[in-house]
Amino acid sequence: MRPFPKKEWLLTLLVGSLILWLMCLGNSPLRDWDEGTVGLVAREIWRAPMGSLHWLYPTLGGEPYHNKPPLIHLLIAWTYSIGGVNEWTTRLPSAVLTALGVPLLYLVGRLVFNQSLPALFAALVYLTMLPVVRHGRLAMLDGAAITFFLLLLFCVLKARQNRKYALGVGICLGLITLTKGMIVLLLGGIACLFLLADRQLTLLTNPYLWVGIFLGTAPAIAWYAAQWQHYGSNFLQINFQAQTFERLVQPVEGHSGAPWYYLIELLKYGWPWLIFWPGGLYVAAKKHHTSWSRLVLIGTVIYLGSISLMKTKLPWYVMPIYPFLAMAIGANLSEVWQHHYFRARIWTVLFAVIAIAGLGGCVYFTIADYQPVLIAMSIVLVISMGIVVWLIQQRDRRFITVLFSGMYLVLILLMSSQLWIWELNEAFAVKPVAALIRTHVAPETTIYTSFSYARPSLDFYCDCQVVPATIPVLQQMWTNKSYLLLDNATLQQMNLPKSQALGEAEDFILIAE
Repeated sequence: MRPFPKKEWLLTLLVGSLILWLMCLGNSPLRDWDEGTVGLVAREIWRAPMGSLHWLYPTLGGEPYHNKPPLIHLLIAWTYSIGGVNEWTTRLPSAVLTALGVPLLYLVGRLVFNQSLPALFAALVYLTMLPVVRHGRLAMLDGAAITFFLLLLFCVLKARQNRKYALGVGICLGLITLTKGMIVLLLGGIACLFLLADRQLTLLTNPYLWVGIFLGTAPAIAWYAAQWQHYGSNFLQINFQAQTFERLVQPVEGHSGAPWYYLIELLKYGWPWLIFWPGGLYVAAKKHHTSWSRLVLIGTVIYLGSISLMKTKLPWYVMPIYPFLAMAIGANLSEVWQHHYFRARIWTVLFAVIAIAGLGGCVYFTIADYQPVLIAMSIVLVISMGIVVWLIQQRDRRFITVLFSGMYLVLILLMSSQLWIWELNEAFAVKPVAALIRTHVAPETTIYTSFSYARPSLDFYCDCQVVPATIPVLQQMWTNKSYLLLDNATLQQMNLPKSQALGEAEDFILIAE
């Protein structure tokens, strides 16, 4: 791999990541729960009158929104003011911020590895990880928080050379806090442990560090103080207790799992890079005296251990592990490239299995469930993995280049389709139902439905609040002349007198008196 100068690689990584994160960004509806909720909060901020304090005290459905600080919601509201309310503008801030994490990881890698090749491989692994790309394109908070954390690490490492970079440490802590709240304690703790292990204690005597901490955390502290002053103990109970610390000791809203829950998440979505993860951890343990190994081991053990012990389990909690995983894999691939350390037999078998799986997918999506994009992805996977197998058998290090290229092309195909948010298939399509509601119901009206749970994405698209209810509650709301959104079975069971069907979509009927 030709050693481009630093600026050329930075530009290449930036352009490659922006293409992957931004292409066809608005081609699929917002998903439940997080995207719909984030979009609703941002739209209410955008709609607030000029000069109001709605940006400081965000709401959801007119009620105080205490879940997370509003930094990303404010950025989305700003994009609404420029490009209107749609999927693309809703996802744009999070996607751009997450994409910036790729060149940032390269910069962190150059500082922590003291060489460019493992840094480049780490950034390319991060760029071509399915969970990082897919999740980072969603209107959620995790990708932005990871990028701010990578910027924090860059400032910590760069402060060795220029003391003024320590200003950025505190500012990044504030940005993480205003994005994801109390996760700053865990990520900040990892950074502190790395400082201790790497013997960078002189940073603590750097006055720029403390000035930066004051400047960075002051807005975050001011926001929390403003919420407490405005809402009192109710804010503390919801934000700190229910949404933060309670998740450590008990499952919230039924989201539980075994301690190995996140290892399974990695096994589900981390291929093919997981093949090189054990070797990367081995290299890190072997070179435990180096800065990069300390960062990888501390970050992996502390973060993965912490979220595994939490009682509440959600798939996106694992996201901050991926930069550490990418660095470990990058180090391993660098050893292979420079010293030809091949595990040819096991790698051949594993990549052959992936190629066979791609071939099976090609046949299935051609015969049983025709999906042109998935067929193209399967063909690319079969060809690239087949070449990788052949090159590994030849002990040719260029298999790494083929692997990066193949995975990038597979992700390009996936993100150009409407299949990258597969959760949309878990329930009815919200857009046709929302169009039905918008045609007949005034905005901000409350509608009651027989569907079993609330869908923030439906609320977002229909600009109303659609509340799930039991049949007795639906009967009561009917007597109060409310709109009802019912499935056929519930409508037959309720036998509503003088009801008027305004229209039907996705097997739901909108009923009015």
